[in-house]
Amino acid sequence: QLQASGGGLVQAGQSLTLSCEVSGFTLDDYPIGWFRQAPGMEREGVSCISSSDGSTYYSDSVKGRFTISKNNAKNTVYLQMDSLKPEDTAKYYCATDRYTSCQVVVTTATYNDMDYWGKGTLVTVSS
Repeated sequence: QLQASGGGLVQAGQSLTLSCEVSGFTLDDYPIGWFRQAPGMEREGVSCISSSDGSTYYSDSVKGRFTISKNNAKNTVYLQMDSLKPEDTAKYYCATDRYTSCQVVVTTATYNDMDYWGKGTLVTVSS
């Protein structure tokens, strides 16, 4: 299971940190991706952290502003979001799939590419 939390309402330029707590598996075995979906838009992958060496990946839309990290002891993955923009407003989800690479997550992955999804957490950025 995956449980995302930490969403909220912030102003443009502010920061927010999302958490994804996982259970039933370990972060050593599964990569974790963060996706977001704005109203009327397709779900898109924005960041991913690999299981093996903790390599991090970002979509072009968030590169340089978002930072993904994980704490294996707490079985939790974090998404630090800085310099937030109104266009970052979306519901954010964490997801995993043992066989979908992080490179795919941040480029072309769709809902069907991931085996397990958490319930999303809403991020709203006001201008």
